[in-house]
Amino acid sequence: MYHLTALVTLLAVLFYFFTSARVGRARLTLGIKAPATTGHPDFERAFRVQMNTLEAMPAFLPSLWLFAIYINDAIAALIGAVWIIGRIIYFIGYAKAAEKRGPGFGIQALAMIALWVGALGAVVWRLVH
Repeated sequence: MYHLTALVTLLAVLFYFFTSARVGRARLTLGIKAPATTGHPDFERAFRVQMNTLEAMPAFLPSLWLFAIYINDAIAALIGAVWIIGRIIYFIGYAKAAEKRGPGFGIQALAMIALWVGALGAVVWRLVH
């Protein structure tokens, strides 16, 4: 069973819901009417955090699950939790200024790369052996 990976998946989706709610709140607070995606810099940063999280999830989620299936549930969940922490640090930095998003981006990128490389390596190993 993959209970830990399932929990991390749900936490990642919860974080995405949180970023979506922040965009909605920024729209209301700053008067940015849909479908506009530009206007006030605070709105634009909230919107980019949401969209960047959404853009990362199609690479993160399959890599997370393939790592769990082919390698280990607990290790996948741990690396997935690091990805979420990186996204949170990214969110906090980006909310202050676009220039402050780098550390969070780096953390989540390394976690995602570790999941992808691990999953790819395990799949290739099984195919060859």
